[in-house]
Amino acid sequence: MDSSRLTPNTPLFPLETSATHIDIPEGFSMEEVDHFRQQGYVISRGLTEESLRLEMQKVTLEGLGREIGPVEYEADLLYPGAPGSREDRGGRTVRRLKNALCRHPVFAEWLAHPSLVNRLRQLVGPELVVPLAHHNCIMTKQAEFSSDTGWHQDIRYWSFTRPELVSVWLALGTEDQKNGCLHLIPGTHQMTFDRNRFDQDLFLQPDLPENASLIDSKIAAELQPGDVLFFHC
Repeated sequence: MDSSRLTPNTPLFPLETSATHIDIPEGFSMEEVDHFRQQGYVISRGLTEESLRLEMQKVTLEGLGREIGPVEYEADLLYPGAPGSREDRGGRTVRRLKNALCRHPVFAEWLAHPSLVNRLRQLVGPELVVPLAHHNCIMTKQAEFSSDTGWHQDIRYWSFTRPELVSVWLALGTEDQKNGCLHLIPGTHQMTFDRNRFDQDLFLQPDLPENASLIDSKIAAELQPGDVLFFHC
Protein backbone atom coordinates (compact mmCIF):
# COMPACT_ATOMS: atom_id res chain seq x y z
CA MET A 1 0.00 0.00 0.00
CA ASP A 2 2.99 2.29 -0.43
CA SER A 3 2.02 5.32 -2.49
CA SER A 4 4.81 4.62 -4.96
CA ARG A 5 3.02 1.41 -5.87
CA LEU A 6 -0.21 3.04 -6.99
CA THR A 7 -1.28 4.59 -10.25
CA PRO A 8 -1.68 8.41 -10.27
CA ASN A 9 -5.48 8.30 -10.66
CA THR A 10 -6.16 5.95 -7.74
CA PRO A 11 -8.24 7.57 -4.93
CA LEU A 12 -6.25 7.31 -1.71
CA PHE A 13 -7.01 7.41 2.00
CA PRO A 14 -3.89 8.17 4.11
CA LEU A 15 -3.69 5.79 7.03
CA GLU A 16 -2.47 7.22 10.34
CA THR A 17 -2.72 5.75 13.81
CA SER A 18 -5.75 7.02 15.71
CA ALA A 19 -4.81 9.48 18.44
CA THR A 20 -7.49 8.04 20.73
CA HIS A 21 -5.51 4.82 21.20
CA ILE A 22 -2.55 5.41 23.51
CA ASP A 23 -1.27 1.90 24.20
CA ILE A 24 0.50 0.54 21.13
CA PRO A 25 -0.06 -3.23 21.03
CA GLU A 26 2.51 -5.64 19.76
CA GLY A 27 2.48 -6.52 16.09
CA PHE A 28 3.14 -9.75 14.27
CA SER A 29 5.75 -12.17 15.53
CA MET A 30 8.64 -12.91 13.18
CA GLU A 31 7.08 -16.32 12.55
CA GLU A 32 3.84 -14.66 11.44
CA VAL A 33 5.68 -12.28 9.12
CA ASP A 34 7.60 -15.20 7.61
CA HIS A 35 4.33 -17.09 7.17
CA PHE A 36 2.86 -14.16 5.27
CA ARG A 37 5.93 -13.87 3.06
CA GLN A 38 5.91 -17.56 2.21
CA GLN A 39 2.21 -18.42 2.18
CA GLY A 40 0.66 -15.08 1.24
CA TYR A 41 -1.65 -14.75 4.23
CA VAL A 42 -1.78 -14.62 8.01
CA ILE A 43 -4.68 -14.59 10.49
CA SER A 44 -4.74 -12.56 13.71
CA ARG A 45 -7.28 -13.98 16.15
CA GLY A 46 -9.45 -11.65 18.22
CA LEU A 47 -7.66 -8.57 16.94
CA THR A 48 -10.68 -6.26 16.86
CA GLU A 49 -12.14 -4.41 19.85
CA GLU A 50 -15.61 -5.79 20.52
CA SER A 51 -17.23 -2.35 20.68
CA LEU A 52 -15.94 -1.50 17.20
CA ARG A 53 -17.01 -4.84 15.78
CA LEU A 54 -20.53 -4.53 17.16
CA GLU A 55 -20.90 -1.00 15.78
CA MET A 56 -19.70 -2.09 12.34
CA GLN A 57 -22.06 -5.05 12.45
CA LYS A 58 -24.96 -2.76 13.38
CA VAL A 59 -24.21 -0.41 10.47
CA THR A 60 -23.89 -3.38 8.13
CA LEU A 61 -27.21 -4.93 9.12
CA GLU A 62 -28.93 -1.58 8.68
CA GLY A 63 -27.34 -1.17 5.26
CA LEU A 64 -28.49 -4.63 4.22
CA GLY A 65 -32.00 -4.21 5.56
CA ARG A 66 -32.55 -0.86 3.88
CA GLU A 67 -30.34 -1.58 0.84
CA ILE A 68 -28.43 1.63 1.44
CA GLY A 69 -26.37 2.32 -1.67
CA PRO A 70 -24.05 1.99 -3.31
CA VAL A 71 -24.88 -1.72 -3.39
CA GLU A 72 -23.78 -4.63 -5.58
CA TYR A 73 -26.42 -7.34 -6.00
CA GLU A 74 -25.72 -11.00 -6.72
CA ALA A 75 -27.92 -10.72 -9.81
CA ASP A 76 -25.62 -8.03 -11.22
CA LEU A 77 -22.70 -10.45 -11.64
CA LEU A 78 -24.52 -13.69 -12.46
CA TYR A 79 -21.92 -15.90 -10.80
CA PRO A 80 -22.93 -19.56 -10.26
CA GLY A 81 -25.87 -19.74 -7.85
CA ALA A 82 -26.96 -16.13 -8.30
CA PRO A 83 -30.49 -15.12 -9.38
CA GLY A 84 -30.88 -14.44 -13.09
CA SER A 85 -31.99 -10.84 -12.61
CA ARG A 86 -33.07 -8.39 -9.91
CA GLU A 87 -36.68 -9.20 -10.79
CA ASP A 88 -36.25 -12.93 -10.12
CA ARG A 89 -36.82 -14.56 -6.75
CA GLY A 90 -33.86 -13.57 -4.58
CA GLY A 91 -32.89 -10.88 -7.08
CA ARG A 92 -32.41 -8.28 -4.35
CA THR A 93 -29.82 -10.39 -2.54
CA VAL A 94 -26.93 -8.08 -1.69
CA ARG A 95 -23.43 -9.27 -2.54
CA ARG A 96 -21.61 -6.34 -1.01
CA LEU A 97 -22.12 -2.88 0.40
CA LYS A 98 -19.70 -0.54 -1.35
CA ASN A 99 -17.84 2.49 0.01
CA ALA A 100 -17.55 1.16 3.55
CA LEU A 101 -15.42 4.07 4.75
CA CYS A 102 -18.14 6.56 3.79
CA ARG A 103 -20.92 4.69 5.60
CA HIS A 104 -19.92 5.41 9.18
CA PRO A 105 -16.85 6.80 11.02
CA VAL A 106 -16.41 3.50 12.86
CA PHE A 107 -14.84 1.90 9.78
CA ALA A 108 -12.11 4.55 9.61
CA GLU A 109 -11.63 4.27 13.37
CA TRP A 110 -11.07 0.54 13.05
CA LEU A 111 -8.75 0.96 10.09
CA ALA A 112 -6.59 3.44 12.02
CA HIS A 113 -6.37 1.28 15.14
CA PRO A 114 -2.73 0.69 16.20
CA SER A 115 -3.22 -3.08 16.31
CA LEU A 116 -3.98 -2.98 12.60
CA VAL A 117 -1.63 -0.21 11.49
CA ASN A 118 1.38 -1.73 13.26
CA ARG A 119 0.87 -5.05 11.53
CA LEU A 120 0.39 -3.51 8.10
CA ARG A 121 3.63 -1.56 8.51
CA GLN A 122 5.44 -4.81 9.23
CA LEU A 123 4.18 -6.18 5.92
CA VAL A 124 4.44 -3.22 3.53
CA GLY A 125 6.55 -0.52 5.20
CA PRO A 126 5.99 2.66 7.23
CA GLU A 127 3.94 4.69 4.74
CA LEU A 128 0.40 3.35 4.39
CA VAL A 129 -2.43 4.45 2.15
CA VAL A 130 -5.74 2.80 1.33
CA PRO A 131 -6.84 2.78 -2.33
CA LEU A 132 -10.54 3.55 -2.13
CA ALA A 133 -11.31 2.14 -5.56
CA HIS A 134 -10.98 -1.52 -4.57
CA HIS A 135 -12.13 -3.66 -1.63
CA ASN A 136 -13.47 -0.64 0.25
CA CYS A 137 -16.57 -2.70 0.92
CA ILE A 138 -18.51 -5.06 3.17
CA MET A 139 -18.82 -8.53 1.66
CA THR A 140 -21.89 -10.54 2.62
CA LYS A 141 -22.97 -14.17 2.39
CA GLN A 142 -26.70 -14.76 2.58
CA ALA A 143 -28.69 -17.97 2.67
CA GLU A 144 -29.81 -19.56 -0.60
CA PHE A 145 -28.87 -16.89 -3.14
CA SER A 146 -25.23 -15.96 -2.46
CA SER A 147 -23.13 -17.09 -5.40
CA ASP A 148 -19.86 -18.97 -5.89
CA THR A 149 -16.81 -16.97 -6.93
CA GLY A 150 -14.17 -18.66 -9.08
CA TRP A 151 -10.49 -18.87 -8.19
CA HIS A 152 -8.71 -15.61 -8.98
CA GLN A 153 -6.02 -13.15 -7.98
CA ASP A 154 -7.36 -9.69 -7.19
CA ILE A 155 -4.37 -7.95 -8.75
CA ARG A 156 -5.42 -9.24 -12.19
CA TYR A 157 -8.42 -6.89 -12.10
CA TRP A 158 -6.60 -3.80 -10.86
CA SER A 159 -4.39 -1.27 -12.64
CA PHE A 160 -1.65 -0.85 -10.06
CA THR A 161 1.93 -0.50 -11.26
CA ARG A 162 3.22 -3.06 -8.74
CA PRO A 163 1.49 -6.01 -7.08
CA GLU A 164 2.69 -5.56 -3.49
CA LEU A 165 -0.65 -4.86 -1.85
CA VAL A 166 -2.36 -6.36 1.18
CA SER A 167 -6.09 -6.86 1.70
CA VAL A 168 -7.44 -6.79 5.26
CA TRP A 169 -10.54 -8.91 5.91
CA LEU A 170 -12.39 -8.50 9.21
CA ALA A 171 -14.94 -11.10 10.28
CA LEU A 172 -18.01 -9.34 11.69
CA GLY A 173 -19.58 -12.74 12.37
CA THR A 174 -18.58 -16.40 12.29
CA GLU A 175 -17.16 -17.50 8.93
CA ASP A 176 -16.78 -21.22 8.34
CA GLN A 177 -17.14 -23.77 5.57
CA LYS A 178 -20.84 -24.19 6.32
CA ASN A 179 -21.73 -20.57 5.62
CA GLY A 180 -19.27 -19.76 2.84
CA CYS A 181 -15.95 -18.64 4.29
CA LEU A 182 -13.11 -17.45 2.09
CA HIS A 183 -10.74 -20.07 0.68
CA LEU A 184 -7.11 -19.45 -0.24
CA ILE A 185 -4.39 -21.25 -2.18
CA PRO A 186 -1.18 -20.68 -0.19
CA GLY A 187 1.91 -19.50 -2.02
CA THR A 188 0.20 -18.42 -5.23
CA HIS A 189 1.25 -14.79 -4.65
CA GLN A 190 4.75 -15.91 -5.68
CA MET A 191 3.61 -17.71 -8.83
CA THR A 192 3.12 -16.52 -12.39
CA PHE A 193 0.40 -17.93 -14.62
CA ASP A 194 -0.08 -18.15 -18.37
CA ARG A 195 -3.20 -16.39 -19.61
CA ASN A 196 -4.57 -19.63 -21.06
CA ARG A 197 -5.05 -21.02 -17.54
CA PHE A 198 -7.84 -18.49 -17.00
CA ASP A 199 -11.27 -18.12 -18.57
CA GLN A 200 -12.58 -14.92 -20.13
CA ASP A 201 -13.45 -13.54 -16.69
CA LEU A 202 -9.93 -14.23 -15.38
CA PHE A 203 -10.94 -17.15 -13.17
CA LEU A 204 -8.76 -20.27 -13.08
CA GLN A 205 -10.25 -22.98 -15.26
CA PRO A 206 -10.75 -25.84 -12.76
CA ASP A 207 -10.93 -28.53 -15.44
CA LEU A 208 -7.30 -27.99 -16.50
CA PRO A 209 -5.01 -30.56 -14.82
CA GLU A 210 -2.41 -27.96 -13.83
CA ASN A 211 -5.13 -25.89 -12.16
CA ALA A 212 -6.89 -28.83 -10.53
CA SER A 213 -3.75 -29.91 -8.68
CA LEU A 214 -3.22 -26.35 -7.49
CA ILE A 215 -6.81 -25.97 -6.29
CA ASP A 216 -6.44 -29.21 -4.32
CA SER A 217 -4.00 -27.37 -2.03
CA LYS A 218 -6.62 -24.82 -0.94
CA ILE A 219 -7.24 -23.97 2.69
CA ALA A 220 -10.38 -22.63 4.37
CA ALA A 221 -9.85 -19.32 6.18
CA GLU A 222 -12.32 -19.99 9.00
CA LEU A 223 -12.76 -16.95 11.24
CA GLN A 224 -14.49 -16.07 14.48
CA PRO A 225 -16.00 -12.61 15.11
CA GLY A 226 -13.19 -10.08 15.46
CA ASP A 227 -10.56 -12.17 13.68
CA VAL A 228 -8.63 -10.44 10.89
CA LEU A 229 -7.22 -12.06 7.77
CA PHE A 230 -4.33 -10.33 6.00
CA PHE A 231 -3.69 -11.62 2.49
CA HIS A 232 -1.56 -10.70 -0.48
CA CYS A 233 -3.57 -9.41 -3.41
